[in-house]
Amino acid sequence: MFGSLIRRKENRLPNAEDGTFDSTTFTLSTAVPRPTERRNDERVAPTLRVAKLEGPNGEQLIRVRNVSAGGLMAEAGQPVTVGDVVSVELSSQKIPGSIVWIREGSIGVKFDQNIDLGELLAGRKPRHGFRPRPPRLDVSCKASLRVDKIYYTVDVHDISLGGMKVEPIEEYCLGKKVVVVVESLRPVRGEVRWYSDRKAGIVFDQPLSFEELAEWVGKRLELASLKASYQRI
Repeated sequence: MFGSLIRRKENRLPNAEDGTFDSTTFTLSTAVPRPTERRNDERVAPTLRVAKLEGPNGEQLIRVRNVSAGGLMAEAGQPVTVGDVVSVELSSQKIPGSIVWIREGSIGVKFDQNIDLGELLAGRKPRHGFRPRPPRLDVSCKASLRVDKIYYTVDVHDISLGGMKVEPIEEYCLGKKVVVVVESLRPVRGEVRWYSDRKAGIVFDQPLSFEELAEWVGKRLELASLKASYQRI
């Protein structure tokens, strides 16, 4: 049924896992990890995580350094405040919590309830040839898309380290190589991997770095703040 609604190009496993970097430590503890701690606990699964943090100031990507059953420590590119109520999207799970400490660009998030680390880790394992997608940020902006010698102006609906969703686009673009230009972000080469009802998913040839996407999000938040201030005048 769904095959008739969404057409996909043959799947290939991404290399360097669209947004996989250093190494996230999973700690067998219920305490919120802190940067000053040196743990001797058993460590599990050295796989880096980039997660999505939603809070009072909107969405941003965070780079998770340590996860326990009770919370996590991460690098955040945008300011947060101790006491902020947040949710963390990690391995396709949304986990509610709050900011409990901030230190030199790192933050501590305490989960509202302890989580099952085994379930979280199981959610990371590839299933039937597919890997978990990097967290996506909901955005609303324009982009220029070049397909062969044709240029499209498209709306960007979401973006991640590994790709983006755009519309409108024509079905013949499925499987085509493209170049995407978004304001304040370098041109990115990629490929149209799926198409449905004039919407398309583009997978980047090389993932964006955490730093450049975080900087881009920061510029958009700053611009939105300036516009809001101007409208109040």
